[in-house]
Amino acid sequence: MKRFIPMSIPLFGLLLSALAGVLLVGAVALAPPVAAQDPTIWDIARGGQLYDNWWALLDAEPPEDTHPAYPAVGRKKGSATWRCKECHGWDYKGEDGAYGKGSHFTGLKGVRRMVGVDPEKIVDTILDETHVYTTAMLPIGAIRKLAMFLSLGQLDMDQYIDRATLRARGDVRRGAAFYHTICGVCHGADGKEINFATEDDPRYIGTVANENPWESLHKIRNGQPGVGMVALRVLDTQQQVDILAYTQTLPTR
Repeated sequence: MKRFIPMSIPLFGLLLSALAGVLLVGAVALAPPVAAQDPTIWDIARGGQLYDNWWALLDAEPPEDTHPAYPAVGRKKGSATWRCKECHGWDYKGEDGAYGKGSHFTGLKGVRRMVGVDPEKIVDTILDETHVYTTAMLPIGAIRKLAMFLSLGQLDMDQYIDRATLRARGDVRRGAAFYHTICGVCHGADGKEINFATEDDPRYIGTVANENPWESLHKIRNGQPGVGMVALRVLDTQQQVDILAYTQTLPTR
């Protein structure tokens, strides 16, 4: 018959230390990529939200007048013309992208030329006589985050979204796993928990993903300003695109 041998306290402590070492090695092996640990990832994501709608993020009053540099050919008026995305597009390509026609057309260039530019030089551009933003409208810290996004946070969306079909080049099955464990908590399993429009003419996450996949991918990466939506930049780009691909399978109405 086997006997139970009590473990001495010193031996038990050694075993605990060894176990802690194994867990630590495992944690290191499972750690996210270095880019995900970079503290600038927070600043870049916030900059992406500022690009989307800066007053919603800052809980500020939107401008009432139309931006002085907004082209006469444009169809928008008032505060909408002060959103970076309104002139430069969700795909960041301006007249060379999705905003090259339709109700958002302005004929203005995109911001892809800002990729890799010194963020401090971009700060000067944001504050210049054309863009006329001021530190009273956007605190200098916010302007620097926006500049970091423009320099370091953009994506060539044509690599991941087919412009002709609007289809995301992602894996629906992989995207489903991310969606149902992250996004679905708020948007619901079928994507219809949040209605972005009215009861008579609803718009759900599936609606936006199919009609404007560039906007959806921007928000997947950076979050939604003014609400608690998480930014998923911690995932690699293909995983983000996989989520977009899955949301394109969700109901649009």
